[in-house]
Amino acid sequence: MTRIFLTLASVSTLLLLTVFVLGLNIGDPRVLESQPLVSWHLILALTGLIFATLVHAVVLTYFMGTGRWMEDVSKTYQLDDRLRVECQRLKYRVIPWMCFCLLLLLTTAGFGAAADPATRLGSSGWGGLSTSTLHLLVAITTICCNFLVNVREFHVLERNGQLINEVMAMVREIRIDRNLPV
Repeated sequence: MTRIFLTLASVSTLLLLTVFVLGLNIGDPRVLESQPLVSWHLILALTGLIFATLVHAVVLTYFMGTGRWMEDVSKTYQLDDRLRVECQRLKYRVIPWMCFCLLLLLTTAGFGAAADPATRLGSSGWGGLSTSTLHLLVAITTICCNFLVNVREFHVLERNGQLINEVMAMVREIRIDRNLPV
């Protein structure tokens, strides 16, 4: 799972960084020459948002599946409960960070919509900062947070893989002891 995750997380991060660089190069979005960049920024931003969300959803789905598998195998082979409990702790340790990251991704999109000069919102910003500056600051925070959460997810996935290997070794040993096919 770690190889698949590394690929997905790398693509997600590169996509978000590409969107960020495009956004920095827009200049004045009201100028006609900037419109192609604005269009690309919007399309890639939505793609990046969906892809980053997908990466976190894959991790959550993986933990749901392996957690259930770990529970079933532990009961079936009457294994020590510590491995299942650790697997569960790993999952619950990373879920709040995923949720926070998803909230930041959506917040960035919201500030991006508010920064669009074509919007009817007409917001002048908040705290003396323009909506485009707020969008920039939230985007920087989101990219950094998403990267750090991906690193955390990788470490948790790696440990979960070790737990699965331990369970598989125990099951193999039990099946050999009982003269069952391995």
